Amino acid sequence: MPPTFDLLVIGDANPDVIVGPLATPLAFGQREQLIDRGALTLGGSAAITACGAARLGLRVAFAGRVGDDGAGHYMRDQLAAQGVDVSGLHLDPSLPTPLTVIVTRGDDRAILTAPGTLAATSGRDVPEHLLTSARHVHAASYFLMPGLATDLPGLFDTARAAGVTTSLDTNDDPSGRWDRAALAPVLARTDILLPNAAEAHRLAGTDGTSVAAAAELLAHQVPLVAVKNGADGALCHDGRTLLTTAGIRVTPQDAVGAGDSFNAGFLAGRLAGRPIAEALDLAAACGALSTRAAGGTTAQPTWEEALTHLTVNGDSPS
Repeated sequence: MPPTFDLLVIGDANPDVIVGPLATPLAFGQREQLIDRGALTLGGSAAITACGAARLGLRVAFAGRVGDDGAGHYMRDQLAAQGVDVSGLHLDPSLPTPLTVIVTRGDDRAILTAPGTLAATSGRDVPEHLLTSARHVHAASYFLMPGLATDLPGLFDTARAAGVTTSLDTNDDPSGRWDRAALAPVLARTDILLPNAAEAHRLAGTDGTSVAAAAELLAHQVPLVAVKNGADGALCHDGRTLLTTAGIRVTPQDAVGAGDSFNAGFLAGRLAGRPIAEALDLAAACGALSTRAAGGTTAQPTWEEALTHLTVNGDSPS
């Protein structure tokens, strides 16, 4: 029987309240500061990746946990509106939906998250039939969900036993510990690792060296590592070969979720059978194009749009 879904995404889903850009330091003392823009959008690394993949034409399912509250229903509705199957998104009757406030300043941002259901999310929130009925399983925000992190090796084992490939974007570790020993069993079951440059250094323990060196070291633990490198584009390493892309030129409005859109593009490229170099170009284009509007999902491209921008910028994908 053919897989029901191309992609199952496991992880975090929460509304993002995005305000900025802030021209001066954030002021306390009951001071009110005016900024140019504010937006309420779909957020969470996993949720943004799921929406980006659906926008690119993949059949996508989502598994995780939100509160049985207004914010949780907002997330279910927003994901479903983007074409994502939400039958695996559980509503918690006692804990609130996570909420993130993002304050932007230039090309940087401060992220404040009230965790809500994040700590309660676990492998029990991931239906086995979804793990085995997708072509690929992607997990995000490893360090935000300790219960899910503990269960992730078993979830990936179930998926891989059914012939399903796996990927991971750990995202940031708010504790600053970056427990590589705890992460090792997950990496041993991961086919594609998708950090940004700062995360790659922390995961590899290579602060002070090049991003390429961090990617190469990580590629000895995971078959394929694709690293988001901001304005410098992206790079990829399989333990033997380093590939790079400069990305495409856009006028950015908001970089929130760009890395998650990159993830969606890379996975869509690989699931379409594209060579690694083409998937990397496509991923960088998807990440850049997502920055054209506020929020992580508003400007996510379609497959055709991403390919068109690659062609305009000099590549010629078929």
